[in-house]
Amino acid sequence: MKGIFVLFVIAAAAWAEPSIVFTKAFPGSHPPYVEIIVERDGKAVYKEAADDDQPIRFLLKKPEVDEIYQLAEKLDHFKQPLESGLKVANMGMKTFRWVDGAAKTEVKYNFSQDLNARALQEWFEKMTETEQHYIALERTVKFDKLGANKAILQMQAAMERNRLVALEQFLPLLDRVIKNDSYLNMARERAAGIAEAIRNPKGKTE
Repeated sequence: MKGIFVLFVIAAAAWAEPSIVFTKAFPGSHPPYVEIIVERDGKAVYKEAADDDQPIRFLLKKPEVDEIYQLAEKLDHFKQPLESGLKVANMGMKTFRWVDGAAKTEVKYNFSQDLNARALQEWFEKMTETEQHYIALERTVKFDKLGANKAILQMQAAMERNRLVALEQFLPLLDRVIKNDSYLNMARERAAGIAEAIRNPKGKTE
């Protein structure tokens, strides 16, 4: 019976979809640690500690996931060094990890000149910025109604600079502001405008 269970586990691992894990450790920065897992189906997890018991889960769009995985493929699934070797300031130790069943490969670097590595890192930096705005908005919506307008304004600015991904995760928080007249009118109006832009982006076709 035990042998059958082991075979089942091995088979499950073999059929599991691959995932990409990004970590950045940069003591003194905010946040000092980030871990993001992106699965092939777009499901993603954001953590600010390796043992974070309250991770944030979100969903990336297929074109975004496709580009991320294409970049990982161009980087040979992290089998080659990425460190530039240049004498540069500490920018935080980054790690890319490829997990495909039992197979795992990873590479660490402080600074890379590889354009594909920098493009992939940019995706994860965007995810980090996104979740930072999500955390700020969630906190103000729950505990600081007067501060909600500032958090929404900052989120809107980041959205206009194309620094946010997985925008749908913000909708429950925005809707909470829109429907509750205890928030400032300007916050409710701004939240309504952002929610409409998320639900009906320009160029969307039926």
